[in-house]
Amino acid sequence: MDKNTNVLLQAQDISLRFGGVHALSNVSYDIKKGEIFSIIGPNGAGKTSMLNCISGRYTPTSGEILLNGKSLKGYSVNDRAGLGIGRTFQNLALFGHMSVLDNIMVGRHHQLKNNFMNGMFYWVGGAQKEEIIERRKVEDIIDFLEIQHVRNKPAGELSYGLRKRVELARAVAQSPQIILLDEPMAGMNLEEKEDMARYIIDLNQELGMTIVMIEHDMGVVIDISDRVMVLDFGRQIALGLPEEVMQNEHVKKAYLGEEDDYIRELEEDDAEVMS
Repeated sequence: MDKNTNVLLQAQDISLRFGGVHALSNVSYDIKKGEIFSIIGPNGAGKTSMLNCISGRYTPTSGEILLNGKSLKGYSVNDRAGLGIGRTFQNLALFGHMSVLDNIMVGRHHQLKNNFMNGMFYWVGGAQKEEIIERRKVEDIIDFLEIQHVRNKPAGELSYGLRKRVELARAVAQSPQIILLDEPMAGMNLEEKEDMARYIIDLNQELGMTIVMIEHDMGVVIDISDRVMVLDFGRQIALGLPEEVMQNEHVKKAYLGEEDDYIRELEEDDAEVMS
């Protein structure tokens, strides 16, 4: 069997420049089907720029990104959504005046077969039947992410943690092969983080979604990631299993710092076990 048959997405020597600023420099990696792949690094390391290159918001200055072995060059953001790339954002991008249900329905838009003209014949054509089917799918997502109690509320009236969950639901509604999560737990309290981590694991294990996640909470990264890539000033400085990456000296110095509390706790725990 070809060793690459399990690879869903490949990034090959991705560089991205904005004038004289090198946001990314020759970054290469692959993401396997069904894994949770985390991208970490200090602010300004190029993490969101990498997600933007995958989703089509940015076009790499050089290099290539492939999905299922097919180059994504020339594909727009909408095209890539149709190919199975879902996305959430660091800053919430919900329609505050719209209900939770309608916000999630937006995520099903590219799945609709009936266009606007067909929709004019809603009652005599297939649009009504199609909407019923799509609403059932959205209701399943609402149940899965446990937001039934706010399904009819305007998204703008929800707590921050619930709004983050609704945005995740909208991305899931796209039926993606791979879902890009940009700091899904930023600004959350401990309970909200635990809930979000559980939903991400459930999406991965129960629905088979491949997850690419930017996250600053190292405890979450270590607990739920299959592999971790570390960026620093746009360059890849480490890639591997979470425990191995966290012990990498370059990572400690460039991102975590040699006196990082979390790393020190891990080392102290190891010392106790050895004693």
